[in-house]
Amino acid sequence: MRSARTTVFAAAVTAVLLAGCAGSGDLDGDLTDDWAALPPATAFTPAAGVCQVADFTDVVPLAAYEPVDCAGPHRLETVHVGAFPVERASAPAGGSAELRGAFTECDTRATGYVGDDWRAGRLRLSVALPSGPGWAAGSRWFRCDLTELTTVEAAATVVVRSGSLRDALKGPAGLRLGCQQTRTAAGAGVRTLIPVECAQRHDAEFVGVWRAPEMAYPTRDADWEPLYTGCRSVLGRYVGVPDDVDLRFRSGLVVRPPGAGRWRVGDRGVRCYLWLSDRTVTASLKGTGPAGLPVRTK
Repeated sequence: MRSARTTVFAAAVTAVLLAGCAGSGDLDGDLTDDWAALPPATAFTPAAGVCQVADFTDVVPLAAYEPVDCAGPHRLETVHVGAFPVERASAPAGGSAELRGAFTECDTRATGYVGDDWRAGRLRLSVALPSGPGWAAGSRWFRCDLTELTTVEAAATVVVRSGSLRDALKGPAGLRLGCQQTRTAAGAGVRTLIPVECAQRHDAEFVGVWRAPEMAYPTRDADWEPLYTGCRSVLGRYVGVPDDVDLRFRSGLVVRPPGAGRWRVGDRGVRCYLWLSDRTVTASLKGTGPAGLPVRTK
């Protein structure tokens, strides 16, 4: 009898609980329709305005993406993130029109970010792409990364810096290229440019950037003539002297194009320096006009 009474009591309690649940305004008895729908899956895209401790790589897998605050130590800063068309099936090849277009966009954005042509400072701009798996998963971004260098000469190494590069070239700055002292080699002209304070004796000075048109990378003597002609015009504007036949008798030139690999991906910015092969000065020649850069008679 006791067992029967226990069974009846349990049944009654169960009935009450079920009735309570059925009467609730929050539940309808269907356990599958009350969960919010999951958002659609989206491909990973990195952020702009952040920094990375790791060195630059031209392909960035998701596992290697570790952004940090630019106030702390870092090796590169992302100044812009652009996008390729979504219908592209694979990453653009080096030297392709698409990759050159990405570099051009990065070039423009980096210049706006630092406040002047980034080549006017000890800076290098590079373009990073998603990894193969990232591209297959739908990533179509390209990342524009700036790094500070110890020099813009061949022996450059990356500086571990603290602080953002935003507006870093607005006005005078330690990053900005200026007066230089040349190191020459017999029969080879200027081999190295060493930055110095303009108040110190020096024989060279950065005068600006000439942007080359679409053309082959210079490999023969004749190929260099357009670069010298372009830099000569930049020099004339910087010093304030006529860009005429006498200009080549006022100053020599040091022309520093980007390397062949960078040229191939779209970097056409040529750094231009005046070079006083016959004397030294102790001040900048910017805006000094014909008096500061007279025609040499011998």
